[in-house]
Amino acid sequence: MSEAVNNASTSENYDAQQTVEEIQEGDRKAPTANVEADYEASKQFSTSPIDSTEAGAAAAEAATAPNFAIPKPDETASTLDSTGNPDAYKDMAKDVGSSVSGSTGASTDDLYQKALEKGKPGA
Repeated sequence: MSEAVNNASTSENYDAQQTVEEIQEGDRKAPTANVEADYEASKQFSTSPIDSTEAGAAAAEAATAPNFAIPKPDETASTLDSTGNPDAYKDMAKDVGSSVSGSTGASTDDLYQKALEKGKPGA
């Protein structure tokens, strides 16, 4: 397989070398690029005419709108104590941990048991 890769690489190099030689001999015209003109021409393709209208804005809003309601996260108020006491940090971590674990709601032992029962063959 490496031979196929080497052959393709050699072929590309050969074609490039042939093109360079033809340009040097005058058999082929050297390619030119007008970057400024190409950039200006590309601007007309960057947006659709409908995008600048109110209908286009409404269509873009509808296309990018989320399919489901996104709940806002609960904010946890915490106060910083600059004493450097590790116990204060532990208390703050417990407060944050309890607020996070208390907000899950749906993960209960009953739900877990139902999932285990449904996962058994023949259930």
